Amino acid sequence: ARPDRARLMPRYKLTLEYDGTAYNGFQAQDGQPTVQGALEDAIAAFSGESIRIAAAGRTDTGVHATAQVIHADLKRDWPVATVLNAMNAHLVRQDVCVLLAEYAPDPDWHARFSATGRGYLYRILNRRPQPVLERDRVWHVKKTLDAEAMQAGANHLIGLHDFTTFRSTMCQSASPVKTLDEIAIDEMAVPGGTEYRFHLRARSFLHNQVRSIVGTLERVGAGAWDPARVGAALDARDRAACGPVCPPH
Repeated sequence: ARPDRARLMPRYKLTLEYDGTAYNGFQAQDGQPTVQGALEDAIAAFSGESIRIAAAGRTDTGVHATAQVIHADLKRDWPVATVLNAMNAHLVRQDVCVLLAEYAPDPDWHARFSATGRGYLYRILNRRPQPVLERDRVWHVKKTLDAEAMQAGANHLIGLHDFTTFRSTMCQSASPVKTLDEIAIDEMAVPGGTEYRFHLRARSFLHNQVRSIVGTLERVGAGAWDPARVGAALDARDRAACGPVCPPH
């Protein structure tokens, strides 16, 4: 049910799933296919309104989402089921869908500023044969990796730190200080090799922070870095001390 609110226009909370392969990232850009552009086009197509949505976060080109949250303010008070079905009808040729449509829980709720946590899953496929079915879902690494060494390196990063080393030089965040609540690395046998799954959780992340961390930990797993070097890189507060940035997909 729609909560009582002082807002003149209803605010809708939408949970998304998308494949980022064909998009130039989430944020709208003139002349480029983006997730935001596809969503705003779908809203305009069913409602006749040209609006700007707000998102819990912006993803890079090639990054996917399993449950990303956005909000949209519409002039007309549409039933949430209508918003869900109408948007998906106009997204049918896109690699985006709306999983859930709800009214925002209160007038001050905001997709970005009300978020209590964000999580990333990064997958490394560790085997000699190239991926075919999951080509755009995993980072293919042929060299054997050591999960225990990677976790030992990751442990240096958990907690409140200055993550200057692990953020893009183009990062627009006012501060490099973030609290990384979790980095857990799971391994599972797959045909022909092993898959490593990196689970990262925080209140918020810096631009390229996850990809910088996983790329660095891969160097530890491959034996090119000692786990303690991750801590030294963090303490350096210098982007040049970071390992390679892993691919977005």
